[in-house]
Amino acid sequence: MADNSYDAIVIGSGISGGWAAKELTEKGLKVLMLERGFNIKHLDDYKSANKDPWEFPHRGGRTQQMVQDYPVLKRDYPLNEMNLEWWANDKDCPYTEVKRFDWFRGYHLGGRSLMWGRQSYRWADLDFEANAKEGIAVDWPVRYNEIAPWYDYVEKFSGISGNKDGISHLPDGAFQPPMEFTCVEKEASAKMKEHYKGERHLIIGRVANLTQPLPGRTQCQFRNKCWLGCPFGAYFSTQSSTLPAALATGNLEVKTDAIVTKIIYDKNTKKATGVEVLGANDKITTEYKAKIVFLNASTLNSAWILMNSATDVWPDGLGSSSGQLGHNLMDHHLGVGASGLIEGYEDKYYYGRRPNGFYIPRFRNMNGEKRDYIRGFGYQGAGSRQGYSRNIAELNIGAELKEALSEPGSWSLGMGGFGEILPYHENKVTLDKSTKDKWGLNVLSIDCELKENEKNMRKDMLNDAKEMLAALGAKDITGGEGDGTPGRGIHEMGTARMGRDPKTSVLNKMNQVWDAKNVFVTDGSFMTSANCVNPSLTYMAFTARAVDFAVSEMKKGNL
Repeated sequence: MADNSYDAIVIGSGISGGWAAKELTEKGLKVLMLERGFNIKHLDDYKSANKDPWEFPHRGGRTQQMVQDYPVLKRDYPLNEMNLEWWANDKDCPYTEVKRFDWFRGYHLGGRSLMWGRQSYRWADLDFEANAKEGIAVDWPVRYNEIAPWYDYVEKFSGISGNKDGISHLPDGAFQPPMEFTCVEKEASAKMKEHYKGERHLIIGRVANLTQPLPGRTQCQFRNKCWLGCPFGAYFSTQSSTLPAALATGNLEVKTDAIVTKIIYDKNTKKATGVEVLGANDKITTEYKAKIVFLNASTLNSAWILMNSATDVWPDGLGSSSGQLGHNLMDHHLGVGASGLIEGYEDKYYYGRRPNGFYIPRFRNMNGEKRDYIRGFGYQGAGSRQGYSRNIAELNIGAELKEALSEPGSWSLGMGGFGEILPYHENKVTLDKSTKDKWGLNVLSIDCELKENEKNMRKDMLNDAKEMLAALGAKDITGGEGDGTPGRGIHEMGTARMGRDPKTSVLNKMNQVWDAKNVFVTDGSFMTSANCVNPSLTYMAFTARAVDFAVSEMKKGNL
């Protein structure tokens, strides 16, 4: 717009930002979406999506130069040549670690909606009530019956495939038909139910990959290359789903390479008037005005923006009056699991590369059980058959090796745990004013660690995995505990939690900043606890709900 004024501004274009833009524009508001990174155009810019491994110079791997250039990214799988540009540059965008935290970011249009794992699960009242019942942190101001209709709403549009399993603490949703088990998984599911008398479940993953077409998108082609962008639009992303819907209204303007440095706050009206933006390329500062601001820059970056805002009123930033801004940082701890061989299925195989696996929902600290920790964990895993990439030590190069590798290998069953991290006040982010990024901006300092509760939980995560595999008939079972460093789950949560009291929370139950009622935060920042399931579906539901409320309040003249 000519005067840089809009009805609403959305900061960030990832999973929650895309949803905010879609909902706001479809309700008739003129919206500006600001993305700090570069543009990625649906289909056209998925440069690696149709390449085979041998078409990459290093077969999709990493080079020593990449390892040197990306000191954080090298810690895990994101460092590879297939989509390296989709991950934030460690040197341009540094952060400091009081304690190690592996922060893997995506600074581009669509954010991590292009690279996410797509596992999509609802929360239950068990999860929303846990803090209150156990005296941890503060109570969630929301219960399942309030958010359930919004889960329905976002599942139908996003396209979540899954089975209705009737598990009370993992509510069923508005699913597309489920993907199929492999033969080994199907048998394991039946054995699990029988052996544990229905108290443990092995279900097909609930995943944001279509099994039936939706408008503008076709069903999953079982290529398992989702993190490279999908030419079929078969998995939910901003580019394939929410952005086209928002653009179709004619009400959306998108600006990339636009770093929001602060929300502009009017202390007289106690409302935001807009945002300040630094051009990532030209380094020119511009102000944009709006009646409503939706902050969806991802958990840590949203905290950073709030900390830089309204510092003339609150030295620690907008939303800091409670003393909670930046605190209660959470992730899921992982790296613990087991695997084993499954005999007797040598005449069976399966078609394609299913981008999904099985899920074992939480079963600990339920039905009166008390462990030496609270909360629990779930497992993601798969029963699959080894392919040509396996190593056969007995054979040398030549005809025998080629013949052996043309046949599938042994079946295996494996699982890895995802455990809940509690919302500790001392797990936090602050501004490091002594370190600057490429644009001369202060960076975040992260101080976060696993504590005794999580460390005790990890013992069960390992032992239970091995025990279940034995019960399911696996042989040669091996278990291990890998790196559980916070951040590796790429499920950052907290830092601007919602609650019932402005003295103990940053946001109210409608995701409004207590100190600025026309600012809404609906990415992972708002989470009051972490649960052990993947969180993105919950971000979607809360975002749609918050927009509905915000627009209603604006029409009433309350914003």
